[in-house]
Amino acid sequence: MSDQKPQLAVSAAIVRNGKILLVRRARPPANHYYTFPGGRVEYGETLAEAAAREVAEETGLTVEIRDMLGWREYLPSKHGGIGHFIILPFAARWVSGEVSLNDELDDAKWLAPGDLGGLRLTERLEELAAAAVRLIRD
Repeated sequence: MSDQKPQLAVSAAIVRNGKILLVRRARPPANHYYTFPGGRVEYGETLAEAAAREVAEETGLTVEIRDMLGWREYLPSKHGGIGHFIILPFAARWVSGEVSLNDELDDAKWLAPGDLGGLRLTERLEELAAAAVRLIRD
């Protein structure tokens, strides 16, 4: 039996003027997929603190973390053996800043939830984006 354990991660569906920020991952897991900014929770952090920190690290934005949108699970057997992740996505409101990507990302787009077709998206992203826009009214 492996001693590897599932990793707890968070993401943020950031809403600004009715649009959602999507970022494209430049490396595994989910490389070349558009998703929400996010990453692993550090020991002693609340989930909301982790989400705000990851957004700031990856995009340079300041956000207000709001409601949790559910959860997603990625198993190594279904996602290229990269790892086992439990991801808790949050709705977030843009507060300040302009997008400045770190080296984990190679593209960013502000899009309306109805304009996500044609992009390579992580699981349930369209559903989560629509839910975030409904919750966050600028």
